[in-house]
Amino acid sequence: MKVMSNSEKEERCNSRHITWLMKSCFPTSHNITSPTTTITITKPSSFVPTTLSSLPNDIVLDFLSRVPSSSLPSISLVCSLWSRLLFSPDFLHLRRLRFLLHHTAAAITATQSGFFFATLLNNSWNNSKFFLSTCNAISLDDVYNILCHARVVSISHWVYVVGRNATLRCDTWTSSVTLCRAMIFPRKKFAAAAVAGKIYVAGGGSRSTAVEEYDPVSDTWAVVSQAPRRRYGCIGASVDGVLYIIGGLRIGAWEQNELSRAGSGAEAHAAYASSMDLFDVEGRVWLRSRVVPGGGCVVAACAAAGRVYALTSHAVELSFWSFDARRKCSSRGGGAFGEWCRIKSPPLPALVRVDTRMRFSCIGMGEKVVLIQVGGCGSEVRGSKEGLVLVYDCTTGEWERGADLPEIFRRAAYVGVEC
Repeated sequence: MKVMSNSEKEERCNSRHITWLMKSCFPTSHNITSPTTTITITKPSSFVPTTLSSLPNDIVLDFLSRVPSSSLPSISLVCSLWSRLLFSPDFLHLRRLRFLLHHTAAAITATQSGFFFATLLNNSWNNSKFFLSTCNAISLDDVYNILCHARVVSISHWVYVVGRNATLRCDTWTSSVTLCRAMIFPRKKFAAAAVAGKIYVAGGGSRSTAVEEYDPVSDTWAVVSQAPRRRYGCIGASVDGVLYIIGGLRIGAWEQNELSRAGSGAEAHAAYASSMDLFDVEGRVWLRSRVVPGGGCVVAACAAAGRVYALTSHAVELSFWSFDARRKCSSRGGGAFGEWCRIKSPPLPALVRVDTRMRFSCIGMGEKVVLIQVGGCGSEVRGSKEGLVLVYDCTTGEWERGADLPEIFRRAAYVGVEC
């Protein structure tokens, strides 16, 4: 057996190309030259890793605004910072820009089975249930009593049930309910609306004309003005920073009318039925009062698409009106602030009489108005149906039939919600 010499071994293991590659990558010690400068790397004493929470709020808001709506309830529980960002006006603004917020009509009711709400999406009512928090000591009986004489107002995805002695904040994302402070003055059948993230109430009080403001952030009520008229059974709406107190009865006259429904009592009963008071929230001033043309009684009203819409009744005739409420934009496209215009009436039976048996609720839903028949009509009016839903398109000026209201929500409170 031939034994390989050292030179043969070196040649076999280190051919010319392999040797060049190895020397290029791993130079020998005698080929290394000392560097002229020395670089010293100092390791920090405490290393802080970059986390999502350490990012600027605008960046966090940007990616949170892209989260699907179904994931928002769980996202809000990650940390207090994210919870605050999710409920900020900037977050809502970004969601609107990405067309991730939808206008819908909501119905809220309480039964022996629980506290329920339904939203109208894609011409279908979707039912859900609110969860009462034991830490707030809210019982189902409490909710039922609050709803009896309450008005409902929405701010984004929150629905506030403003009752005589308490206020409830209902979260349509998490289905949770929070007990909030009550109004300063007890009211019944009053006007309520949201303006710039705050809630304003007026009317419905026999001893006060105070207009109250509720701040959801601080959970406080404050008196901001005195209304020029004492109304009962009025309706609230808001457009362009103005609170509209619409219709209703003159407090005092309605008490007299309970004793006598004829003569001067009837005239006093309808004293404010077709008028509305306008309160500029920012300027804290009252604007000139407006009256619906024709002298009808306002039975339902709401705000949508920069206008106030009112359904009026003349005993057996219903008419539908729009009031141009856009103060801060040009009159391009026709009309000007303060102008009334009669528009197409809802396709209801011709012989409909609005009284204690038949009532309507009007809800603003983005560029549409939802009209719900909320009172029973019995069998006297052919074609009438309890729970009937009609939808008016503010752009085309046409009515269409909506999905009938589920039976459980035909004695409910209604409001437009953005969620």
